[in-house]
Amino acid sequence: MTPTVLGLDGGGSKTRCLVVDAAGTILGRGEAAASNYQTVGGEAAYHAILDAIAAATAHQSLTIRAVTLGLAGVGRPHDQQIVHDWLQLLQQDSRLPLTWDLHPRGVRICPDCEIALVGGLGGDVGLATIAGTGAIAYGRNDSGQVARSSGWGYLLGDEGSAYDIGRQGLRAVVRAADGRSPQTQLSLAICQHLGLDGVQDLVRRVYDPDWLPRDMAKLAPVVDQVARLGDAVATGILHEAAAELAIASRSVYQQLFPPNHAVELVTLGGTWQSQGQLRRRFQQQITESCPQIQVVAPRHEAVYGAVWLAGRSIGWQSETFPPSFATMTKGI
Repeated sequence: MTPTVLGLDGGGSKTRCLVVDAAGTILGRGEAAASNYQTVGGEAAYHAILDAIAAATAHQSLTIRAVTLGLAGVGRPHDQQIVHDWLQLLQQDSRLPLTWDLHPRGVRICPDCEIALVGGLGGDVGLATIAGTGAIAYGRNDSGQVARSSGWGYLLGDEGSAYDIGRQGLRAVVRAADGRSPQTQLSLAICQHLGLDGVQDLVRRVYDPDWLPRDMAKLAPVVDQVARLGDAVATGILHEAAAELAIASRSVYQQLFPPNHAVELVTLGGTWQSQGQLRRRFQQQITESCPQIQVVAPRHEAVYGAVWLAGRSIGWQSETFPPSFATMTKGI
């Protein structure tokens, strides 16, 4: 049996799992559906986690010594206890033919922003601004203090997320239909994307019980495409999203670091893949207000941060683990 650590990154769109041994060799990886139980429900989230682990460990004889589960929607102790209970079920689930020999310090359940920071920066000090289905800014300083801003979920916040951008796009369409706001190319583009005959059909689609947050988030690329065509309304939505993400990022910086302290900020999440003006506008606002913050692209994906934290929890700090982040992520 090969001693391994298991890291998992569960978000509002997909779940990724990575299994690594003490030498930093990637033994397997798996991917499954969304596992934010706040949006998809507990049963669906559990099965997504199970499926991702099963895919990463298939046809191998592995001993799991440590686990880090970085999940969206588990920022409170009650949420983390639910996931602790799931972990007990996973260890008894016959669909995972694994040997579980977890170290006393080898279990870590945390919000996905924690693993995103470590994976994205290749270290655990700095800032991470995540914009996927949801959105949050998170940071950690040299003293180990942490802070967060936004990330309150799609009903209360998550400004700048794909969900928020999609919702603002829909609002712009119905306001234009009423004559309350300027006309926009979003009206045709969104209706075509959803396969609707016209704006009046939006009510039936959006208020359908099967319409989920991830369905709203899928409208964000449509807003981005229309903005690239020069549509003022779509461009304004992206500018507002960038402004909200910048506000959250500055809030975290000010809570953790003294003025003029140089720090890196990594941007993670599918919303940043925008080909429009989101990233450029965000970086412009950060540079103007906090020039000491350097915005960087992710060095590694968030799931790497999960296995790094799992390994560190059981003392895998030798020269062979991790030899370097590049070695650990080779083949990803």
